[in-house]
Amino acid sequence: MEKTSIHGMWSSRTAFILAATGSAVGLGNIWRFPYLASDNGGGAFVLVYLMCIALVGLPILIAEILIGRHGRRSPITTLVALTRETGAAKGWISIGWIGIVAGILILSFYSVVGGWTLHYSWLYLKQAFGGAHITDPAATFGDLLAHPWELAGWHAVFMALTVGVVGLGVEKGLERAVRFLMPALLLTLLALVAYGATTGHLGKAASFLFQPDFSKVNAGMMMAAMGQAFFSLSLGMCTMMTYGAYLPKDISIPKTGAIVALADTAIALLAGLAIFPIVIAFGIDPHGGGPGLIFTSLPLAFDVMTGGVVYGLMFFGLLFVAAWTSSISLLEPATAFLVERRGVARKRGSLMVAALCWVIGLATVFSFNIWSHVRLLDRDLMGLIELVANDIMLPLGGLLIALFTGWALKETVLREQLAGMSPAVFTAWRWTARVIAPLLVLMVLLNVVL
Repeated sequence: MEKTSIHGMWSSRTAFILAATGSAVGLGNIWRFPYLASDNGGGAFVLVYLMCIALVGLPILIAEILIGRHGRRSPITTLVALTRETGAAKGWISIGWIGIVAGILILSFYSVVGGWTLHYSWLYLKQAFGGAHITDPAATFGDLLAHPWELAGWHAVFMALTVGVVGLGVEKGLERAVRFLMPALLLTLLALVAYGATTGHLGKAASFLFQPDFSKVNAGMMMAAMGQAFFSLSLGMCTMMTYGAYLPKDISIPKTGAIVALADTAIALLAGLAIFPIVIAFGIDPHGGGPGLIFTSLPLAFDVMTGGVVYGLMFFGLLFVAAWTSSISLLEPATAFLVERRGVARKRGSLMVAALCWVIGLATVFSFNIWSHVRLLDRDLMGLIELVANDIMLPLGGLLIALFTGWALKETVLREQLAGMSPAVFTAWRWTARVIAPLLVLMVLLNVVL
């Protein structure tokens, strides 16, 4: 009989694709990918990025999913079982611990930023009903960051919304949420692209993003593409391993993984076509990517453009949904672990993990105000947490996942989980997971620490 997860199962391939794409699509897709593409050769960057997806992202994504589906439990419990099954060293269990700890740390600051998207959605909702306009976005954003308990409040609301989904379980919580949120995200994004087309600058935006400049293909650009390919797919934090545990046996992992990777990239490109027509039309510096562009530059355009209030509400609503679907996947692995190993009820377990993330997130909240003077390794507290979790733990986790799958798991397990894959493709994937992907991820990791 087919093993099933005690936490529930995805009802279909579509449900898994929506959930996995929701995990992969985050705030970085909305601003970081378009910014990186435009600054690193446009179409040339996209081509290199797709190559990195093929050599790094997809092989490790497949590895995570198959580990999860074979174990059918939370990452740590799965790796305990697999090390016993294969006779591998117990040190491999650290993959699960690295992923869960990294996920908790990332969720701690990601929820704070998610709170920003809620705050701005609320501001534009009030504007739609006659509230004051954001005429000085820099001051508005600065005022938000200067008030720690307002930040902590939005952080708490965002975390509560995440708990509300995870606490209901796989079918009633995660699946129902992504079946609504992901189509809503896509429709909103398409509506924003359509609005951007009315500015008359969609062609310039497409050229800005896609016109290849191969003179910019260098080591730095390739490193940026590799890093984006790895981080964009939510690899190394065991979220895909956890979601893979709920994947029915008759669904092809390679085909499903490829769809997730392509959907993630497509949404990132659509985000560029939604943002850059506005950026170009209103003379905003397109090279000021990140929070500065989103929270202090784009609102200037929203304030003067026709329908700007509606556009602003849709845009920050889009950011909120992208952050929410990613946060759901970040909370799930640790929650599943508590349910399995400590016998905690799911609702209570999700609340316990969320409370821990909220408390750790206060370090990020205070790094903008009362602890702004605190610096470690020449970084503020949020930057330090990002460095440890995002830049070090994730590549390390991804590296170990590739090595464990390629060298420690039995070939019979791999062939069972990848049934239907041709012998030639299987051999190519296995050696990519064994050698090529680990070497490239190691380059990303060394680029950070050295």
